[in-house]
Amino acid sequence: MAKKVAVLLADEFEDIELTSPKEAIENAGHETVIIGDTANNEVVGKHGEKVTVDVSIADAKPEDYDALLLPGGFSPDHLRGDEEGRYGTFAKHYLKEDLPVFAICHGPQVLIDTDDLGGRTLTAVLNVRKDLSNAGAKVVDESVVVDRNLVTSRVPDDLDDFNREISKQLNG
Repeated sequence: MAKKVAVLLADEFEDIELTSPKEAIENAGHETVIIGDTANNEVVGKHGEKVTVDVSIADAKPEDYDALLLPGGFSPDHLRGDEEGRYGTFAKHYLKEDLPVFAICHGPQVLIDTDDLGGRTLTAVLNVRKDLSNAGAKVVDESVVVDRNLVTSRVPDDLDDFNREISKQLNG
């Protein structure tokens, strides 16, 4: 059965960390929905990729989606700057309900705001690992880490492994 995957996104995302998993998800017959600050606004990646926001975070309901994708780049830092904490609250739903969460590079930063990383094992780009550890996660240096419903990777070079595990979670 086709699944809907929410993608939390802001400007300065790492282009390939959106486009590659998004393509893998859609090629497997699933749908992606871009969620950002304002519906119909354009967000721009670090290397010029332009994407239109489908649904505003104010209107997005996590229960409408089967999984969550968090691309890296500077997007996660911008999302965490939301004064109302809506992105962290949105992401928390997936961890609490044991629904698939896919986060690469800086993407796991958004999960810090869920306060639900205690006892979870994950990976991320080097410069956010200490923050994740301080949030209670066990952080390892591997191309992809699967902890139940949580799939994390470090950098674009890990995308093949990351996309393979995304497909397993969505199709398994």
